[in-house]
Amino acid sequence: MMRMVRPAHPGQFIRMEVIEPFDLSVTQAAKVLGVTRAALSALLNGRSALSPDMALRIEKAFGPKMDTLLRMQIAYEIAETRDREADIKVKRYVGKPRTRHDQATL
Repeated sequence: MMRMVRPAHPGQFIRMEVIEPFDLSVTQAAKVLGVTRAALSALLNGRSALSPDMALRIEKAFGPKMDTLLRMQIAYEIAETRDREADIKVKRYVGKPRTRHDQATL
């Protein structure tokens, strides 16, 4: 089976497609967004997740839709979690679900 391409951290996209085209430093971009340089740097370098608040700030300042940016974050997190799937020890629950009749008698 062919492996799928691993989704990039959204910080990589934001750096290359949003910040660099404007020729802004991280400090300048952080000022535009109203966040600390440290917070933006952590995002751009993949050390922190993209929050909805940051995604909206980026949308307002530079244009990329927050929905798109947050979908990128979710795709990245799904891939990260799948990579450590073997470390998550949970057995499938085998039980009988209640029927509609059972629920009506509660």
